Amino acid sequence: MHKVNGIGGVFFRAKDPAALSQWYSQHLGVDPVTDAPWQQREGYTVFAPFPADTDYFSRSGQQWMLNYRVDDLEGMIAQLKRAGIEVETRDEWNSPEVGQFARIHDPEGNPVELWQPA
Repeated sequence: MHKVNGIGGVFFRAKDPAALSQWYSQHLGVDPVTDAPWQQREGYTVFAPFPADTDYFSRSGQQWMLNYRVDDLEGMIAQLKRAGIEVETRDEWNSPEVGQFARIHDPEGNPVELWQPA
């Protein structure tokens, strides 16, 4: 069975993303993605406030979105589809430098992003 192996990112809306990123960096030591992503034992975790009006999270009222790091995104997608879970992929989400992404929604409609790092 394919499993997630860590959190790949914590994404949320902010009125002033740059200022909030700076506050987290200054007070908690979580560097903004523009410097060097916060490193954990498993690998990088992206900490990225998004603009308050972003449509990236699928729902306008959604404040947070979890991003789970996976080793085999293709295998995970196949597993989820076999379980009857709809999986969304978009070419524009993928990047040779960053990796590949897919999105599912939990039973309450919350978006969950899956990420296989490059």
